[in-house]
Amino acid sequence: MDGIAAPPLARGRTRKRAAQSLPAMLADIGKRLVLVAVVMAGALALTHFPWDTDKPLSKQEIAELEKYYATAYQNKASLEEEPVNSDYVRIAEGAAAKANVKEAVGFFVKEHGLGGKKVLDVGAGRGYLQDLVDDYTGLDISPSAKRFFHKKFVHASATYMPFQEGEFDGLWTIWVLEHVPNPEAALAEMRRVVKDGGVLLLSPAWNCRPWAADGYPVRPYSDFGAGGKLYKAAIPALEITANYARFPVRLIRHATWKVTGEPTHLRYRRIKPNYDQYWMADSDAINALDRHEVARWFLSRGDECLNCDSGLNGLTDPDEALVIRLHKKPKG
Repeated sequence: MDGIAAPPLARGRTRKRAAQSLPAMLADIGKRLVLVAVVMAGALALTHFPWDTDKPLSKQEIAELEKYYATAYQNKASLEEEPVNSDYVRIAEGAAAKANVKEAVGFFVKEHGLGGKKVLDVGAGRGYLQDLVDDYTGLDISPSAKRFFHKKFVHASATYMPFQEGEFDGLWTIWVLEHVPNPEAALAEMRRVVKDGGVLLLSPAWNCRPWAADGYPVRPYSDFGAGGKLYKAAIPALEITANYARFPVRLIRHATWKVTGEPTHLRYRRIKPNYDQYWMADSDAINALDRHEVARWFLSRGDECLNCDSGLNGLTDPDEALVIRLHKKPKG
């Protein structure tokens, strides 16, 4: 009846049931939170998964690529008719100086005793690293880069190198792979031309972003319409989201390799390059490569990563170069 209190025994049972339900409620909340986290991680992995692999280029893509890099390192005439370097060269020089690239490659040379060995520089560009070793060969897709070299220069693509199997003791490539339309083909060629036991220094710009093509980070808001302004303002949030997505994607790719046990195919995200205006570094990047993905490509072929830990956690740094020692011959 209304207004009549429950007997003491009944009130005790009610409190006991409430006390018993609290852990169950917390467990249920925990399960729901885990489910939400799994769903969010799955959504991030799906939207940021590296779906792209190497494919033949169209005639238009080949023409655009050749035209752009044919002139990338040419001199341009100033108003006084004096030759000046292109924006491409000027921005590259500044970026290399800021990142201490020459010092880092010099350390790699010293660490692995390459000073007197035969070394290949893939995507040699301005040739500013050619005096770090005695027996140097620079390879670049741009014929206009030849003007920078007093050592051997070869005009060729990273995906088809005119060298013999195992011709070099070592190799480095700095900020190049992100500009190669078929980067797995380039990795295969690098692995082919370096001898068994040789070392590779791979330092692309990891995880290039699509907004670099139009220079969103360096251009003022006044350059853009309403949509462009919103996109520029959203870049910090998009950057955070992309960084969080990296781990579930790596976990999926690593697990897939462990299950199959087969050499992996390189996966990456293809992005649209800007071949008309070089706003900033990587405006002309054509793909977004993940460090973990590239390391696994070599590891799955029996090679050794000299600056990776054995597990996933050792491959989480998105900026560090990879140092790979090749093991082409079967163990045993």
